[in-house]
Amino acid sequence: MNGRSFTDRDIHLALDGELPEDERTAYQAWLEANPDMKARSQRFAADNAALRGLFSGVLDEPVPARLAAAVNGDTPKRKGMPPWWRMSAAAALLIAGGLGGYLVGAGGFGFGPDSDDRMAELAIAAHQTFAADKNRPVEVDGSDPAYLTGWLSKRTGLKLVAPDLTGNGFQLLGGRLVPAAGSTAALMLYADEQGNRISVYVTTGGIDATKGTYVLADGGPEAVYWQEQGYGCAVVGTLPPDELRVVARDAYKQLLAGAGLARS
Repeated sequence: MNGRSFTDRDIHLALDGELPEDERTAYQAWLEANPDMKARSQRFAADNAALRGLFSGVLDEPVPARLAAAVNGDTPKRKGMPPWWRMSAAAALLIAGGLGGYLVGAGGFGFGPDSDDRMAELAIAAHQTFAADKNRPVEVDGSDPAYLTGWLSKRTGLKLVAPDLTGNGFQLLGGRLVPAAGSTAALMLYADEQGNRISVYVTTGGIDATKGTYVLADGGPEAVYWQEQGYGCAVVGTLPPDELRVVARDAYKQLLAGAGLARS
């Protein structure tokens, strides 16, 4: 099996737990030998986590019997079923089954490209996925911030700096690439001496200045976000709200300054 050539299909099979047991050792060796494919696997995993974070309240709900019957063609056609209704039922099944990754990447589900809520939800999903990872929360560590930010900048198309948050009690752990609304975002992780972790999520954003805070309906970490001058940023954590806002303000001020932009 050592000569086995793997593809994107195998990455999806592995993430879904469907890769044959006797191929897993060779698959892991292939990932280690191909950093680009390993990074792609991690992005696919982050996509899945982001999708589940967005739809955590409905993914485990059973599909209504009438919708399943409609898609399967089992319902009586008393007056004829309008084509749009059948398509709506199919879309509901697609979302409930967790197969909407393409739509998320393509800007679906009714979110506009500059939606603050969407950006905040994706930032929270990324934080929940990687801030809790004790083994490998980042792809590139923070020992060389210039290298880290150069790598993130190249892949996001943004001029980035790693905010210095030592004055707030946080040290840079490193960063990674995560999903954004139809593009890629940079996620930089920080930790304090007590082990609290915060994340700085940066992606392309709107031109007009907007800001706010966001928490998922079922609670969890808070996101403090801005969009301004083509940059979108969300700082996510479980700190006391006032403390998180101070950290977020300092981080965003440095991000804009690093990009050569002034606060509007």
